[in-house]
Amino acid sequence: MNVGVVMWPTSPWPEMGELWKRAEELGFHTGWLYDHLAWRGHTPWDDAYTSLAAAAALTSTIRLGTLVTSPNFRHPVPTAQAVKTLDRISGGRITLGVGAGGTSHGSDGDVLGAEWTPRRRADRFTEWVTQLDALLTGTDVSAEGEYWSARGVTVSPGLVQRPRPPFLIAGEGPRGMRLAARLGQGWIANPQSSDAPALPRLKESLARFEEICHAEGRDPASVPRLLLTGFTPDPWLSSVAAFEDLQGGYAEAGITDLALHWPRPDSAWDADMKVFEAVAAFCAGLR
Repeated sequence: MNVGVVMWPTSPWPEMGELWKRAEELGFHTGWLYDHLAWRGHTPWDDAYTSLAAAAALTSTIRLGTLVTSPNFRHPVPTAQAVKTLDRISGGRITLGVGAGGTSHGSDGDVLGAEWTPRRRADRFTEWVTQLDALLTGTDVSAEGEYWSARGVTVSPGLVQRPRPPFLIAGEGPRGMRLAARLGQGWIANPQSSDAPALPRLKESLARFEEICHAEGRDPASVPRLLLTGFTPDPWLSSVAAFEDLQGGYAEAGITDLALHWPRPDSAWDADMKVFEAVAAFCAGLR
């Protein structure tokens, strides 16, 4: 199982750079960033793509990615150019997590002055991912969409990863799952509950995703499934034994990748750093 860590782009540089180097030293497979202007009232909150470029220059083995980029404030054309540039700077270590994005102002859902119904958000997300895929795999790309357009754009030359960097697509509903099965190199699960473990409901979602993969002509076993932890009561970082027990249960259910949070004092993601480092050592042994 691959285990990554969600970093917090709030510390000043070069302190933030040292944290990225430490994440690599601890053996995490991937270092992730949430792609927001601000998040749940936390500020300053540095730009994900700029921060990942700096992290790429300071590291050499850890994969880097967004968890997730969304259409809330990013047009497909400059996003594709940024992804290509990150792929080149990192030497092919970029994975792009993508999702429809939140709906509230606190998660950038309406910062550009528009509000979307769930259906239109899903339509918009499908169009965004489809255009991003075309931009990163073709040349002289033109598209006339309902939400975005592009005219004669060439971005893809120079990419290290071919045909493009992998997409991990978030989506709990059927449309998001179908999009992941069609265009994704993985699926992101983000169960959220204040009072119940995630595993029972997640098993249902995993079963639906497998059915959709079969319907789309994909072997479910070939599609990684990443679990974003930290939004349910599961005690991932209470002890190594607790982590091992949880990891085993989720792996048995079909999860192939995990994302933990770097301990953040005075928040819901606080944890004992010694336990965190011990969990990281255990995770390194899983690979």
